[in-house]
Amino acid sequence: MAPTDPKSASPLPQPEGVPQEAPVHPAASTDNPELTWLRTVYRPNERQLTVRAVLAGMVIGVAMCASNLYVVLKTGWSLGVTITACILAYGVFRLLNALRLSRSEFTELENNAMGSVASAAGYMTGGGNMAALPALIMLTGIRPEGWGLVLWFATISALGVFAAIPIKRQLVNIEQLPFPTGTATAQTIQALHSHSDEGAKKGKLLGLAALAGGVLAWIRDARGAWMPFNLPERFGLPFSLGGTPASTYTLAFDNSLLLAGTGALMSFRVGWSLVLGALLMWGVVGPKLVAEGIISGPGYKPVLTWAIWPGAAMLVSSGLLSFAFQWKSVARSFSGLAGTLTGRKAARQEDPLAEVECPPSWFPLGFALLGPVVVVLAWWLFDIPMWAGLVALPLAFAMGMVAARVTGETDTTPTKALGPLTQLVYGGLLPGQLVPNIMSANVTGGVGLHSADLLTDLKSGYLLGARPRQQLYAQLFGCVAGALAIVPMFNLLIPDVSVLGSQSLPAPAAQVWAGVSKVMATGLSSVPESARWAALWAALAGALLTLGEKFAPAKVKPFIPSPTGLGIASIMPAYNAISMFLGAAVGEWVRRRRPEQYEGAVIPMASGGIAGESLVGLVIIMLKNFAGMPK
Repeated sequence: MAPTDPKSASPLPQPEGVPQEAPVHPAASTDNPELTWLRTVYRPNERQLTVRAVLAGMVIGVAMCASNLYVVLKTGWSLGVTITACILAYGVFRLLNALRLSRSEFTELENNAMGSVASAAGYMTGGGNMAALPALIMLTGIRPEGWGLVLWFATISALGVFAAIPIKRQLVNIEQLPFPTGTATAQTIQALHSHSDEGAKKGKLLGLAALAGGVLAWIRDARGAWMPFNLPERFGLPFSLGGTPASTYTLAFDNSLLLAGTGALMSFRVGWSLVLGALLMWGVVGPKLVAEGIISGPGYKPVLTWAIWPGAAMLVSSGLLSFAFQWKSVARSFSGLAGTLTGRKAARQEDPLAEVECPPSWFPLGFALLGPVVVVLAWWLFDIPMWAGLVALPLAFAMGMVAARVTGETDTTPTKALGPLTQLVYGGLLPGQLVPNIMSANVTGGVGLHSADLLTDLKSGYLLGARPRQQLYAQLFGCVAGALAIVPMFNLLIPDVSVLGSQSLPAPAAQVWAGVSKVMATGLSSVPESARWAALWAALAGALLTLGEKFAPAKVKPFIPSPTGLGIASIMPAYNAISMFLGAAVGEWVRRRRPEQYEGAVIPMASGGIAGESLVGLVIIMLKNFAGMPK
């Protein structure tokens, strides 16, 4: 669509009875920061949730969802999509304007609304969705019916949106928590729409990197007599371990911009911890297990059957302890909600933001309408007793509040802790049952992620002067688009269970969820004795490293290994970790030597390479599975 005048962009109705002054950036805090925002920042006359913003957000969000699906099953990381989507949308509409296919400017607030749609769709792979579903399939072989699964994901994510309503004003307007990704998104949008060379440069770099990533994936992975040549997938390290080539233990360099780009977007500490964990597990422990006859032989799958236990133990112990250190955030979550529901009730009767903010009544109404749907779907799709489904609702809301505050204060959504914590709860409520253990944790993880995601988007909207109510609508559009996309894409990518846990798609997050659920259902008897001891020591090491992260002197912390990096490296192939380390090293070098180039060049290039390679890689896998392309 190419609107010819501002009205043709079809914005939703403007709120009435509020000031309409020229926008400026946030002023110094006053006794009432909400009134300051309303007078000096709010932009009621600018187009926001338009038809083209929604459609662009859905298209870009679905593409980012496909990219994230490939990335999360390959690396265990679900990457942020909002900044990439905003750069991409800006570039597309600049091109349409240049071609005279669009005669009205794509505004900052339209781009912000588009980002809300795209992030909700792109994050459909997070919140435990692409950990719970693969874990369920690996453990039980159950693959739920398609439309039921679409409704399941859409309803859980929409519950997360409504869970954010009662705490938005406290966290964003009053306390003004940083929400670093939301702040960075607002700054990126402002830079893009200033029409400086910086915005055009970011768009070009992202596009070129996406093209390079797509071409690399094609000439590496597309097979057939019509291909003149193929690049090797990876180069094995030139030595042997116990008479076995190092490449058999996955010790190799992978030809992948996706992995290098993922590394460039993470901290260097996590990057070097990944390669340290990979060298220890796959270069030292794996060959020792073979030599002592503890596992059947060398290779990724035999070592993984043992390595999953210490890897999962380290991730769970470090995640739960990190979560425990956020107890002040947890307490503030509930005290802030109490203040919102009681102390501010009278003030809202004459609330000048009443026509701007989402009405508080939407929260109970949303849960009243969607909660029974979740309970019925849990019973129908997964045979979860209705009483157990009912227990998941208040637990999910509590986890959503906690996830939102922790994200606002630290920029990290604690799904790594929320999932296993819920699995432990249901391990006690329904002992010995795998499916309720996995899918009930999916509810809390999904609600927590989408609640935090909406509040992150609302932070960027708050800084830009956007209408919160329209951002909530945008988030719901994205939830629907993401749910409709993720299920068929997953089924095409994973036609049978043998694909999961392979070297090409190791699904590290799903391996952890499956391991925790298996222990909850069958006890430690299913774990080899040597792996039990290794898991115990790994859990202790994860806790000690987390204590070091918290209490060590600042100059020492960069040298403390990341338990997340070490744990994930025990589950993914070593060549993933090595390539991600190389990307992290390049990113760190740029951050230290040319910090201005990191955000201006490294982030767009890394994001583009990830998107291009993952999308083409997804297409190639589908061609191999369904169109007869040689594997």
